[in-house]
Amino acid sequence: MSKQELQRRAFEASGVSYEESLKATKLIPSLYERLGRESGMEELSTLFYDRVFDDTENDWFLSIFASSTKAEAIDNQYRFFVQTFGGPDLYRQKGKGKYTRLAGRHANYPISHEAADLWVKHMEDAINEHKYLETTSNPCKYGQNQNNSVSEQHYNNNIDMIEETKEAMRAYFRYTAHYIVVASEYMRDDQLSGGTKIDEGRVW
Repeated sequence: MSKQELQRRAFEASGVSYEESLKATKLIPSLYERLGRESGMEELSTLFYDRVFDDTENDWFLSIFASSTKAEAIDNQYRFFVQTFGGPDLYRQKGKGKYTRLAGRHANYPISHEAADLWVKHMEDAINEHKYLETTSNPCKYGQNQNNSVSEQHYNNNIDMIEETKEAMRAYFRYTAHYIVVASEYMRDDQLSGGTKIDEGRVW
């Protein structure tokens, strides 16, 4: 299947286009900077996997992650996020290969569109709780004027940046989660777990 057809099917499943999903990787300042670099990315992964491993109502979903401990899952994901969103190549340094090969690394797992939706829900909850993406709990972090009060303009500018960041993240994660499901249906054995033999015109 061509790259364009995979992208079309991912759009149909997610409601997000490929072009819209890329915004999270092109933000200025980068998402890596906006979320607090390595520590902020690790916080996002920790918040996410806390939800996954505490989701006792959906044992079928947790079983997808059975091959890793929570600590291992957090470490792998946070390294991927750092490298994807503008930071150093921590994912490659761990020997994970090309960080773009998401579908190949997930094709051995029983991931459905239902699972993708639940994955996105847990990630959106993690995004909403992240300390650098909150808008009300600590207004002083948005800057103060010389009278030691929060500048309304500075506060509003930062609120706008936070909303832009969250919107870009939601689009990236929703599209990518469903793209993995679509692409995994067309994986060959040599393309599983980050294999290197890719048909021309395909993007995994």
